[in-house]
Amino acid sequence: MKRAILAALGLATSLAVPAAAEDIKVGLLLPFSGVYASLGNDIEAGFNLAIAQFGSDTDATFDIIREDTEVKPPVALGKAKKLILQDNVDVIAGIVSSGVLGAMRDMVHGAGVPLIVANAGNDEATGTDCSPFITRMSFSNSQVNRPMGAWMQGQGIGKVFTLAPDYAAGRQMIDAFTASFTAAGGEVVGQEFTPFQKTQDFGPYLAQAKASGADAVYVFYAGGEAISFVKQYDSFGLKTELPLYGSGFLTSPLYVNAEGPAAEGVITALHYVPTIDTDANRVFAEAFTEETGRVPSEFAVQGYDAARALIEASKTGASDRATLANALRQVSFDGPRGTLSIDPLTNNVVQPIYVYETVAGENGLTQQVLAQLPAEADPANGCEMAPVVN
Repeated sequence: MKRAILAALGLATSLAVPAAAEDIKVGLLLPFSGVYASLGNDIEAGFNLAIAQFGSDTDATFDIIREDTEVKPPVALGKAKKLILQDNVDVIAGIVSSGVLGAMRDMVHGAGVPLIVANAGNDEATGTDCSPFITRMSFSNSQVNRPMGAWMQGQGIGKVFTLAPDYAAGRQMIDAFTASFTAAGGEVVGQEFTPFQKTQDFGPYLAQAKASGADAVYVFYAGGEAISFVKQYDSFGLKTELPLYGSGFLTSPLYVNAEGPAAEGVITALHYVPTIDTDANRVFAEAFTEETGRVPSEFAVQGYDAARALIEASKTGASDRATLANALRQVSFDGPRGTLSIDPLTNNVVQPIYVYETVAGENGLTQQVLAQLPAEADPANGCEMAPVVN
């Protein structure tokens, strides 16, 4: 057998012996059905593109086993168990839902299987629930919102009304923004959390925002809720008198065209937009569009960089679970987002954040980058990580 496995309570603790450097088994665990299927498809397309572009830079070859989480924690746990015990994967990559990541944490930690997170942003994953086997190449919820507080206050915006769906990600994103905004001298004059995936009429909340005396509104919404919110904000006639700002998922390239002209003028912040003016991003964006026929989203680049991180880790000679986990924690490279590295105190990615405005372009809506905010490591947030072992 390639490695011995000690089973306990249906999970596994692996005693990894070195695999051949040219043979790394990868479990790609993503939603390919259900509400997040489009995210999973973009992540997979980005992941495969990076393997094609950079795979020849290493002696390793990658055997990818694809599994569908269906965005259901019990299903994801069953698929992860199969990948670990039956397929004997060396590494797992993917995970879109924070709920799925939270459910999988103890399994991958106990089994000693490295997990490269390509989306899920729950702060706890690189905070109180951190693990030396979990490396996040996407973002944390706080990370993409924290810089906007000081930036907006610096633009002369003194009072803000905030809105977000009432679940963990919504609260974490808004809390990070409000903490930095108030620390910079701003004032939050109103705050509401709307029922998650149940709010169809945002009118009452928009009326509150209009009457609050705010200079601007800051929100987090994503997917279908983002489309509905942006359209209703525009139809309510607020954009001219009460500018709309938010987390960049509000106007993601994945679905901004569904928002149409209502998205024009909305200013948001995110770790990636397809109009970043660098050679690395142009190479990625052109190749992705040629391969898929669509503009790359933040989800696509997360898959791309997750695969790139695995390739970089394999260059060190790492091939089994333990050495791959350790090598992933030390990865650093220049990619479409800019310079990326992993904070060894949390295993969270460190990356620049881009402030951008959605504008009309020659071929539809596009992104005009207004500012690149410095890369900052997240606070440890209760993470007690063992030091990197070389």
